Order: sequence, then structure tokens, then C-alpha cells
Amino acid sequence: MKPIYALLAVVAFVMSAGFARAGTGDGMAVFERQILFEAGPDCEYRSIRIPCVLALPDNTVLAVAAGRSRVSDWADIRMIMRRSTDGGKTWEPLTILIDRGQNVADNPVLIWDEPAKTVHFLHQVNYERIYHMASTDSGKTWTKPVDITPQLARFQELYKWNVIAPGPGHGIQLKNGRLIVPVWLANGAPEPSGKGIVHRPSVTTVMYSDDHGKTWQCGDILPDVLKNMNETVAVPAEDGGVWLYIRNEEIPAFKIGVAYSKDGATNWTKAELHDDLYQPICFSSVLRLSGAPDKSRILFCNPDSRKNPRRNKGNPWRARENLTLRMSYDEGKTWPVVRVLEPLRGSYSDLTLLGDGTILCLFEHDNSYISIARFNLEWLTKRKDLLRSVKK
Repeated sequence: MKPIYALLAVVAFVMSAGFARAGTGDGMAVFERQILFEAGPDCEYRSIRIPCVLALPDNTVLAVAAGRSRVSDWADIRMIMRRSTDGGKTWEPLTILIDRGQNVADNPVLIWDEPAKTVHFLHQVNYERIYHMASTDSGKTWTKPVDITPQLARFQELYKWNVIAPGPGHGIQLKNGRLIVPVWLANGAPEPSGKGIVHRPSVTTVMYSDDHGKTWQCGDILPDVLKNMNETVAVPAEDGGVWLYIRNEEIPAFKIGVAYSKDGATNWTKAELHDDLYQPICFSSVLRLSGAPDKSRILFCNPDSRKNPRRNKGNPWRARENLTLRMSYDEGKTWPVVRVLEPLRGSYSDLTLLGDGTILCLFEHDNSYISIARFNLEWLTKRKDLLRSVKK
């Protein structure tokens, strides 16, 4: 084990000591974690990134990531998956979900469709096509990938993109059955390396389906008020609308942008920077834990490196470290609960919720390791709050 990851293992043990075997819902705090994906010299992948995780009602958990031939968004990239049938405690061996040979297959998005009892999976290929697959047996088998890019032709009319990508991370389903997946579009110049296209300038929008993934439609593009809005996560609001939490490059603000729509597709408000939600220019995960008739609880996870002025790899972005969880009880206005998940290197993450109230966070350490953490509200709030069992 490399020295830094030996240290990570010690940190994980210290954080979870005394909690790993405590039960959920009995007032005891639970925290445990393990590495799920690992790249390196003895592995065919030199980089593993872009976590996506989804818990299903039958206690199955699907974890998807991008296995890359090198550290680049334009490497040869496969979609790889691990599957758990016991709520993320143990995991089946790694399988290849998508292999496009010497091409990019990335930006995984998973959504649970409750009425159809179906898992939807979306991804992009070469940042020029979006594909849809589905599973009705908890991720054991999948339908053949279908290119849905022609259904999204309106995006090209609204914005002359040469890069398109969904998510990443989980999508959502509203109470009316609508499936919503954030999408970002870019109109960049060729990369200096000659392979790929720069991912900026960029804008954010959504795609949605009202027929359980059979067809997909284009939402409105958000007002272009923040610099290079791109990777975005959607959260259902208590009033039936949808919040978007948006990565952006408003420097030196380093804050997440937030926008709202009554139907999750059209008439988005202008994105506003949230003073409490620092981001070092990085994708953040957000998840609704509960709502009426229980408390409103929204969970947010991202690297909060505001105390570290060091730039990231020579650019004006900030270091991706100190991965931090925050929770709001007032629909995202304030975030009084704060708990550090990973004090060292921590980057992209994705959140999901089991039926017994256990929270799962799949997160990057760096370009080579992706871990999963299992914890409950008692751990998150230091036993000041208790999340009752939830129904998916």
C-alpha cells in the first residue's frame, strides 16, 4: 500500500472506531468505509474517476465509475461497475458495463424509476452522443444502449455545442413520474494536445422523460449568468419543483450556484451563488434525505478547501481536499450540520439512501482510488438527529 493510502486507512479506522457494527435506527452512530475501485501499475486502468451510486428498494447498490487508460477526460475510457446485494456491506467483483474501445465512455448517471421498477443508466460517448440503457433486475442485466442524441436536437438550436454530457451522478424522479437528468453543453476550442475539445465556455440545462425513459426531451437552458456552468445535480423541492446545484468558474467567489424551476425543466431562475457552499471548482453531490411529513433534510457533499490557498495543478482553481458533508433543514437556505468525511484528498462524490436510512457516499480520493462510506444520521449529526426508515 502506498504511504499516503496507508495514512488514509488509519484515518478511516480512527473515524469509524466504535461505530462500524452499530445498528441503524437504534440511536447508535454508524460509520464505515472501504475502497471499491483502485487503479495502478498492476491494473489496466491508470485512473479511475467520476463516481455514481444508486441504492435500490431491494437493498441492492450499484456503483459505477470511469476506468481510464490515462489521467485525461479524453483517454480511452470504460464504464465499470460493482454491485452489492446487502446495502453496500459486501461487493461483487468489478464488471465492465460499457466498452467503446479507444473512445470515451463517461459521465455515468443512474436513476431509479419507482412506478416502472426500472433502473435507468445514461452516459456519453466522445462527448458527442448520449446513450440510454435500462435494467429491470437490479443491475444484473441491461438493455442494449440506445443513442438518444437525435431526441435532443433542440439543444443544438439553443446552443451551438460541440461537447455534450449528462450529470454526472444520480438523476431524480419527481412524484409525477418525470425523470430528470442535468446536462451540460460546451462550445470549446480543440485541446492543445490535439485530442479532444476544451470544456468551456459551457452552459447547463436538463433532459427529461415523462414516459419512463422511452423518449427524452430538452429542458430550457439556464440563464447564462455564471461563468462556465457545467456539472450539475438536481434535487426535488418540497413544493414539487426542482433545485439545481451547479459547478461554475466564478473566481474568486468559489461558490456553488443554485437555480430553481417549478416543473424541473423550464423557466429556470437565474443561478445565484450560495454563500455557505464553497466549491474549489468541482462537482458536488446533493441528495434529499427526507421531507414532509418528516423534517426537510437535504445533504450536500463537496471538497471544502477554503482554508487552503494553494492552487490546483497551476491553475486558479483550489485544492480538492477536506471532503465535507453539510445538511440543511430549511430547503437549502442554511446548512447548520457540518461533518468532515475525508480530511485529506477528496474530489467528486455521489450520494444515495438505503431504505433503512443508511446513507452511502461514493467518492474519489484522487485519480486512482474511489471509496464508499456508509453512515447514518446519528453519525452525521453526532446523535442529535434520527432519520426514520424511509420508503423508496
